[in-house]
Amino acid sequence: MKKIIEKEFAIDYLNKYGSQMTIGNGYLGIRGALEEDYPEQVRGMYVAGIYNRPSGSTSSELVNLPDVTRFHLTLDGEVFSMLTGTIHSYERYLDMNTGELIRKITWENSAHKKYQINFRRFVSKVAKHLIAAKLEVTPLTGDMKVKVRTGIDGQQTNFGTQQLKELSLRIFDEERMVGEYQTIESKQQIVVATKVNAKGAFTAKNRQLMTAVEQNVAANETFTLEKISSVNTSLSKTDEVLPNTTYLELKKETDLAWEKFWKQTGVEIKSTNTFDQFALDFASYHLEIMTPKDDIRCSVGAKGLTGEGYKGHVFWDTEIFILPFFLYNQPKIAKQLLQYRYLHLKEAQEKALENGYKGALYPWESAFSGVEETPEFAAINIRTGTRQKVASAISEHHLVADIAFAVCEYAAATKDTAFMMNCGAEMLLETAEFWISRTTNRNGRLEILDVIGPDEYTEHIDNNAYTNYMAYFNVKKAMEWNKENQPFQKRAEKFLANLYLPVANESGLIPQDDTFLQKDWINLDKYKANQGTQGILLDYSRQEVNELQILKQADLVMLFYLLPATFETKVMKRNLDYYEKRTIHDSSLSKAIHAIVENRIGDRKQAYQFFQEACLIDLGTEPHSSDDGLHAAALGAIWLAVIFGFAGIDTREELLQITPNLPDAWQSLTFEFVWKGERIGFKITPKMLELSKTTTSVLELIINGEKHSFTDKLTINFEQKDVSL
Repeated sequence: MKKIIEKEFAIDYLNKYGSQMTIGNGYLGIRGALEEDYPEQVRGMYVAGIYNRPSGSTSSELVNLPDVTRFHLTLDGEVFSMLTGTIHSYERYLDMNTGELIRKITWENSAHKKYQINFRRFVSKVAKHLIAAKLEVTPLTGDMKVKVRTGIDGQQTNFGTQQLKELSLRIFDEERMVGEYQTIESKQQIVVATKVNAKGAFTAKNRQLMTAVEQNVAANETFTLEKISSVNTSLSKTDEVLPNTTYLELKKETDLAWEKFWKQTGVEIKSTNTFDQFALDFASYHLEIMTPKDDIRCSVGAKGLTGEGYKGHVFWDTEIFILPFFLYNQPKIAKQLLQYRYLHLKEAQEKALENGYKGALYPWESAFSGVEETPEFAAINIRTGTRQKVASAISEHHLVADIAFAVCEYAAATKDTAFMMNCGAEMLLETAEFWISRTTNRNGRLEILDVIGPDEYTEHIDNNAYTNYMAYFNVKKAMEWNKENQPFQKRAEKFLANLYLPVANESGLIPQDDTFLQKDWINLDKYKANQGTQGILLDYSRQEVNELQILKQADLVMLFYLLPATFETKVMKRNLDYYEKRTIHDSSLSKAIHAIVENRIGDRKQAYQFFQEACLIDLGTEPHSSDDGLHAAALGAIWLAVIFGFAGIDTREELLQITPNLPDAWQSLTFEFVWKGERIGFKITPKMLELSKTTTSVLELIINGEKHSFTDKLTINFEQKDVSL
């Protein structure tokens, strides 16, 4: 059952459900806010690529656009609100099968009159600019006078910051309401149009263009109002006016598009714990609706299009955690995400130059412009009144290698030599040039100093293992794709021969950085019990945390996930055990990666526990954990944990490798996986692996360490070691 269900109205969960129940299509996203207003409720409609830098700010923000979801409903003179009257029944759910958000309420007003009220809405998956909404009201205890006020509400802000200038509000053909706006600094144009299927009285006041529809309705008859809206911007201009269509007509074509998506991309888990399937469907649905499909100028923000967290900025999350979902399902979209980075190679080169380096230094936080968008300062410390400088843009440079890693992953999975010749090879060259210039010759070796790894509780350290190994990978791959560039080849060879790569000491530990193993450590049980809250920072300053063995997420574990062939299993196990004890898992990226690595070293039980905890990052019971949007990378990581963890797929070598290791709770795992132009069907059980594809070309792969080849079908019985083709 692919449904996110709210069975009881609870005002504390308004914004969490608002994020969870976002509808969208990659072009635009609309938060699942209720149609009527409530205190603290955050409405939100966002279009990929529409950013604005407010006056006085150092970074641009994803703009909260004028709202079309609000319905002010008056029944027999009383305004409908779930804070008044009596709720006799309530159900709200997002049907992820079809992308439709539905709410059904039986409500009794102060005069003891009952009504059945149903709201529905969805964003078209076919006509990307269109939004459909429907209201149905049935009086259950006598006749009714209904009044509905709706339209375009331009009063929306980003938490009080005005981003838009109103250009015009117009009525066309006595039915179509049109609002034209422009972002104040970035000068992007936005046109919002809407119409309802009933005559009403129009008003334009205080940045609102509204129509009010009134009708008398007999008992047990149903009043229905449909509303079709469109959102166009200067990034995606169309001549499209609001079509003459109905809610049902739009929904039929959208349903078919969603059916196709789930057929190709859905993963089926048969488990004694039904939550596993639900969490994976939730992740897949949201990854699909937050990712742009046809515009290389846009990428995926850390909260997608579900909220304003992180100002809608793009991080390394996209390449490492989100891109693989598309690469192995819809490779064209993965390519577009990489083209976004190539489009801004010039800005990355300029940032490197400004900081005294060569090559390309990509911004830690990116938006539409491609320049560095990381805020200079964090929030004010309410006790000291001072602001802490944000160090990420200055020192968290590992994303340069992360982007290069994604380029290589795409090349290996697709054999898209045209992309590599036109874009990829140059990206690898420029990122490699950055790393060569980033090193310091010290103690007779090349070292990378003053960095921050993925573990952001450890700042300004030298020779971070994750960063050094990923830089090495970056330069080595750049050599493979730029063989004709002899001056670079010489520089790269010297780099690879002299770069310091931390290795295991006599205790079997790889130092996360030069000083980590010499620091004191404290018992973290208290903070692990409340992981994700960054509660450690209430008891210790960031400087104090920096001087202790305290990890937000473990760099070494992330490295083991990305480059598993580099380290022996016993080394990974030793370090996993050591660093996990010192990891609070305050990062939403942490748990799923631990699940994958635990599974690879053979601890299936611990892997499954980490997986289930990772699924709770946005689906847990804490009321405010996702108020400002879902954790996009954590959603991608859920899919990664299933496919690269329990299914045991490894794409790091020329041949696809498969080493399944399902949790005890799972009876089977079924999915499709795209590899080098082939769409392969997988069915994995504890005893058997079945592979299928529609072509008859020979595909070679490695299963549990043994080489196999097949054309259209392959079945392996793990117990009997039987192979049938």
